[in-house]
Amino acid sequence: MSRDAPTLAVLIDSDNAQAAVISDLLAEVAQVGTATVKRAYGDWTTPQLGSWKEVLNVHAIVPVQQFSYTTGKNATDSALIIDAMDLLHGGRVDGFCLVSSDSDFTRLATRIREQGLLVIGFGERKTPKAFVAACDRFLYTDLLRRIGTGSRSEGRRAAAEADDEGAPPLKPFLCEAISAVTQDDGWAPLGMVGSLLQKNDPAFDARSYGFRKLSELVKGQPYLSVREVPMGPGSQQMHLFVQVR
Repeated sequence: MSRDAPTLAVLIDSDNAQAAVISDLLAEVAQVGTATVKRAYGDWTTPQLGSWKEVLNVHAIVPVQQFSYTTGKNATDSALIIDAMDLLHGGRVDGFCLVSSDSDFTRLATRIREQGLLVIGFGERKTPKAFVAACDRFLYTDLLRRIGTGSRSEGRRAAAEADDEGAPPLKPFLCEAISAVTQDDGWAPLGMVGSLLQKNDPAFDARSYGFRKLSELVKGQPYLSVREVPMGPGSQQMHLFVQVR
C-alpha cells in the first residue's frame, strides 16, 4: 500500500506494558502514521489490569480478552501473535507497533519485517536486546514519560543506564555514522545521519541523552559542527548538515 501517512496496527501486551505511558506512546505513533488498529491483550477479569480501564476508553483501544487457561503459559502472547499474522496477511496495515518488554515477540517482529512492513517496538529498558534489534525502531517507554517535563540530567542518567545495558558510546557512534554519509564537500546531511543511526541501533533516541531531537543533540556536541542551509529562496526551513571537527 502506498500512502503519505502509513496505517499502523498498535498491539499492546497489557501484561508487559504500563497503562500510564499509553497517551504519550500514541502521540509518538501519530508522528509516524495513523493508528487504524488499536488493541490491548490480557485477562481483563484480573485486578492486575484494573488501571487500564480508563486508558482503553479514552483512546478507543479495543480490549481483547484472553483467559489464562494453564498456569505458566502466556495465552496473551499467542492471541496477539495470531491477530498480528491475520493483519499482516490481510494487507490492512503498512506497519506494526508492538508494545511489550517480552522477548517472545522477537520472531513476530522479524517475520513482519521479512514481509517488508515497518515494525516499531515500545518497551522498558529491561527489554531483551534480541527484541530491540528485531524492530526497525525501538523506543524505551521511560523516555516517553519524560517528554516536556524531563531535564537534561535525567536524560544523561538514562543514557548511563543504556550504556550499562550495551548501548554504543555516543561520540564514536555519532562520528562513525557521520563519516559514513559525508559528501564530497565534507558535510553529512543530518537526515541521512539519523537514518543510519537508527539502522545501526533501533533503540537510538536523542532523548536518552537529554535532548528532544537529533538536531539539538548534534548541536550540543563540542566535537561536531552544524551548518544550516535554507531549503529554498526565502524559506525559513533549513536543511541541516554536520561534520566532525
